[in-house]
Amino acid sequence: MRHWLHRFTPALLALLAGLLGLVALVPQPAAPPAAPTADYVLIVGVAGMRWDDITATDTPAMWQMAQDGAIGALSVRSARRITCAGDGWLTLGSGNFAIYTPGAVTPTCPQLSVPIHVDNSGASLPDQSDIVARNRGLHWGARPGALAEGVRCTTAIGPGAALAAARPYGRVDRYSANLNDGLLSACALTLIDLGQIAGDDPVTRAAGARRADAALASILAARPERSVVVLAGLSDLDATSRLHVAIAQGPGFTGGWLTSPSTSRHGYVQVVDLAPTALAALDRPVPGKLFSGGAASTSDSGRPSDVAAAISRLADADREASVQRRVGTNFLTTLVLAELLLFVAVVPLLRRARRPAGPLTHRPVPRPIVRAAEVLLISASLAVPAALVADLLPWWRWARPGLGFGGVTLAVLAVATFAIAFVTARSRAIAPLGGVAAIAALAVAFDVLTGSRLQLNGVAGYSAVLGGRYAGVGVIGLGLLVAGALLGGAALAQRFERRWRPFVMALIGAVGMVVIGSPYLGADASGAVALTAGVCVAAAMAVGGWLTITRLLWAAAAALFVTAGFAVLDLFRPEEQRSSIGRLLGRTQDGTAGFIARRIGEADVVTTVTSPLTVLVLGSLLYATFVLLRGWGGLRRLFGVFPPVRGALSGLVVACLLAGLVEGVSFNVLGAALATALPLVVLSCLRVLDHADDRSQPAPRVPEAALES
Repeated sequence: MRHWLHRFTPALLALLAGLLGLVALVPQPAAPPAAPTADYVLIVGVAGMRWDDITATDTPAMWQMAQDGAIGALSVRSARRITCAGDGWLTLGSGNFAIYTPGAVTPTCPQLSVPIHVDNSGASLPDQSDIVARNRGLHWGARPGALAEGVRCTTAIGPGAALAAARPYGRVDRYSANLNDGLLSACALTLIDLGQIAGDDPVTRAAGARRADAALASILAARPERSVVVLAGLSDLDATSRLHVAIAQGPGFTGGWLTSPSTSRHGYVQVVDLAPTALAALDRPVPGKLFSGGAASTSDSGRPSDVAAAISRLADADREASVQRRVGTNFLTTLVLAELLLFVAVVPLLRRARRPAGPLTHRPVPRPIVRAAEVLLISASLAVPAALVADLLPWWRWARPGLGFGGVTLAVLAVATFAIAFVTARSRAIAPLGGVAAIAALAVAFDVLTGSRLQLNGVAGYSAVLGGRYAGVGVIGLGLLVAGALLGGAALAQRFERRWRPFVMALIGAVGMVVIGSPYLGADASGAVALTAGVCVAAAMAVGGWLTITRLLWAAAAALFVTAGFAVLDLFRPEEQRSSIGRLLGRTQDGTAGFIARRIGEADVVTTVTSPLTVLVLGSLLYATFVLLRGWGGLRRLFGVFPPVRGALSGLVVACLLAGLVEGVSFNVLGAALATALPLVVLSCLRVLDHADDRSQPAPRVPEAALES
């Protein structure tokens, strides 16, 4: 019996990790649906309007509306990479990510042109059938006209509004090319196009904002009673994607931040949220299968009482998000090139690190050079966590944000590198690995516990402009947490007896699952499932030996158990809060799961081709194959001396590949994990080889004469 327990301890503890991981998947209670508050909803769109266009002097009507209503930053994501005016209006009318502008888009969007046939009371769009067919072929499943089908009557004023108000067969119930006060109460839902604000010239933008504000003032003066007015900057007008204006004012929207289930972040909404918001306010059923967003609501959490301060905060978020994309791409590209060059430079040190047992055949590498290489490897492994911490300072507000970010990151990196290098200078071979892994995991965990402020619009986080994620743990953060939990757990497990190592790995991994998957923290249930698979593999291999068929089956059983538990729990969440796996399982019943699977597959392909982290993953694979796994590379010896490290690296690859595949980010999770893990592995290989031929000194020989005497 004792032998049986000893043999299957790793498998049983891997299963325990799976059971503990289910704690992370307990769904967050759905917010109660908003009570109907309005008889009329008026959505006013101004393409290109940003928060820095609104001032108390130039736009007094908008300023007052922001003071009395709920405000937020609007992500104008559509089915296009660049959302032009037509795409924004059509996405509003579809309640889903749609496309209107045909062909490629130059840096500047073409002028909006909508063919409209006007009749006595309404109008029709002759190209509507082509628009519907074009979006039917996309993987988002958008249906133009879904918003209009949700109400009995819709009024459109202006060409963009006609796109959003047209029914699937092209009919617009009420239409006017110009603003007409008498039409504001003709239907329960009215859409109004007030033109656009384009360019970067402050004078031109101010003039456009004043014209839109004057028109909005007349709308507010003539609005019917019990009406909700929504002002939205529905689109970009060039390749410089930004966050835009979103204000809702009226019954139910009398202050606070705008938020929605699709963002789970106070002060952030999407264009796809506007359609369900309008239907919910009018007490109309919201077609969840057609809409990608959720009805917006208000939250008073953290909004300044001074409207100027609130608007300034949203304008600052827009600036940070716009700068983050450029700086983030440059940072990742520089990091990938620097790490690959560093790995190549370390090859001669690896070849000469092991001291021969006999007479010296080559001069050993001077200790200062080896020490410098160790410091550089530690610094490389800390680069991504340092970039995350750098967002504690508002570098994006400075005149040269790129240089500002670089300076702050280097300062944080210098302090962290000195601390790790000093503490672990005379420690065991994997001490730096455990220390850096703990720092990386704790940095992300602290950010998640405090609201993910560092990841939101951060270089090492996610962009609200892109609209993929607004809260919780992002792709880079997930990679850091996986690497930190598994490598940190391995370093800690090595200090315990062989039989206790799987338990340590399972315990540390379970904590990571909770941080990643809890809807109150990381809110990435798919990532929690992926980490579960990695922890099961790592725990099964922590006692030594390779991943045998028996261990693999037990680890797979634990991972599948958690996945099944997740599927059941995830189906209890509102659809807009489900993970990619939950949405995929939920859509299998109505036959639309293929859209989600296709969307994930296409996203994987695009990310693989465009991400610099793909280069790091491929370079790491070649480096491990042709350098580290060679007889002089040290990786085999590292695995033999420290079995938990072998299990942790195996689990890291499994978890990151699974997470990237399921979440549509390809190798990005693995690339982020390797950016921290591989320099530490190389450093550990150097130290293991340096001590590979250490031998105990023999006792001094006693002369025979002394023995005879």
